Amino acid sequence: MKALRHLCFTLLVSLPVGVTAQNTGPDKPADFLDKEFHRQRREALRQKLPAHSVAVLFSNPLRNRANDVDFNFHQDPDFYYLTGYREPNSVLLLFSEQHVINGVATQEVLFAQPRNPQRESWTGKRLGEEGVKQHLGLTHALPATSFANFQLDTAAFDQILFLNLPSDLRDDKGDKADLSDLVAQFRQKIGLKPGQDFAHQELYQIIKQYDAQSGERVKQEVQRQMASNPALNNNAFLKSYLAAKDAPARAALVANMPKEKFDLSALETRLAELRETKSPEEMKLLRKAVAMSAIGQMEVMKAMHPGMSEMEVQGIHEFVYKKYGAEYEGYPSIVGAGNNGCILHYIENEKPKLGNELVLMDLGAEYHGYTADVTRTIPANGKFTPEQKQIYELVYAAQEAGFKECKVGNTFGAPNVAAQAVMAEGLLKLGIIQKAEEARRYTMHGVSHYLGLDVHDRGTYGPFKANTVITVEPGIYIPEGSPCDKKWWGIGVRIEDDVLITDKGWENLSAGAPRSVKDIEAAMAKPSPLDSFKLPELK
Repeated sequence: MKALRHLCFTLLVSLPVGVTAQNTGPDKPADFLDKEFHRQRREALRQKLPAHSVAVLFSNPLRNRANDVDFNFHQDPDFYYLTGYREPNSVLLLFSEQHVINGVATQEVLFAQPRNPQRESWTGKRLGEEGVKQHLGLTHALPATSFANFQLDTAAFDQILFLNLPSDLRDDKGDKADLSDLVAQFRQKIGLKPGQDFAHQELYQIIKQYDAQSGERVKQEVQRQMASNPALNNNAFLKSYLAAKDAPARAALVANMPKEKFDLSALETRLAELRETKSPEEMKLLRKAVAMSAIGQMEVMKAMHPGMSEMEVQGIHEFVYKKYGAEYEGYPSIVGAGNNGCILHYIENEKPKLGNELVLMDLGAEYHGYTADVTRTIPANGKFTPEQKQIYELVYAAQEAGFKECKVGNTFGAPNVAAQAVMAEGLLKLGIIQKAEEARRYTMHGVSHYLGLDVHDRGTYGPFKANTVITVEPGIYIPEGSPCDKKWWGIGVRIEDDVLITDKGWENLSAGAPRSVKDIEAAMAKPSPLDSFKLPELK
């Protein structure tokens, strides 16, 4: 009987569980970005497009979890940034100049999932092309089913800009306009050969951006990539660049860099320029995401005890996020006790008891697309041991040094340079290393990345601009078996805060999560609302 029900369901509607349609009714939260924000973002991108060009962006693919169950759909951040559209199987075209579509002049068209009452009864209402125009404010929208016959006159454009095309796609044979079909149709329209390699364009962009300042390092990168990708070895421009005798010769080549019809780097660069700085509307959402993440850290500090599991700690954090209305976590939650905290992206979170270990907790809520990224490291029993405290306060001092470099005009790497210097000096004084250069064994990562619609958000990595949000997250990790005194083994400490850089200085958005040893121990001594929450034992 169960098999028959499954067969009937499959025949009736071939939709995976977990697909979500866009909510347009009165139950939608009131603080989503409005259509004017997205319109302004499209216009800002258009202003950056080369003359006689078109930018093409695709929605994210659906991803399978198991059998006929998909992961919840999450829109591509660039696509969402420009449209506000949160449904799959769609494509956006932005034209640098007016373009006539079906007799109407426009600079944009979104091919959206068509309305389908049968499927919508299972997975929720779709916007359809009329809803896209009404609710999202795009001037022109068409059903995705019409993309196959849409005439994209490639001869009318000097350049066609797109990002890496979605790959590893499942083709739903019952849907002739799913993402697999849309990508295949686009490739056919522009005459893109199967397996056509655009790796050279990444090198073109690196050369264009960095040759003047770091020509020798750029040459080394070009040589490295050419050695690992044989397809680059026949590129005439790259061979000429490497053969250039001096900086003026290279500069002359860069000034005459070949332009190509298809460009996979220009659109990424322009989106990075836009997304690097945040508007007031974006900051409202990002502040909420960070605030609820900081509160989650505080509530866990009050609730934690040695008998908890890593997974239980994760659950408390994520309950707080959901309580405040966050749709997702910004990335897989990291809760590592003891030696697990020395694994940078430990996400299993399966240790059944924390014991008296340090617990590293790197988690962030995603609220209406914008994600926080906050890390605290705390002792499960509420008190730091002398060794734990020494490492913790060294990381704390490194973070303080990093904060001071968060100034408009400073290089993106300035916080990392300052923090790494403090940690290297401290590890030397503690006798954990014998030479400063050995510090990287225990301080493996940089201390900053951009934050926004992605946890590692787009940005130029140039000098800091006002209204940029970054992380400052130094860490020291001393796994078991390290070449130092055993008393340090299993100590992993990361402290991560989300920082807004302004013309007036920097602001720690996640300051609500206790950060010093004194404040953490005080928070952990407080009662928790969860102290009396007891579930029946499972038999």
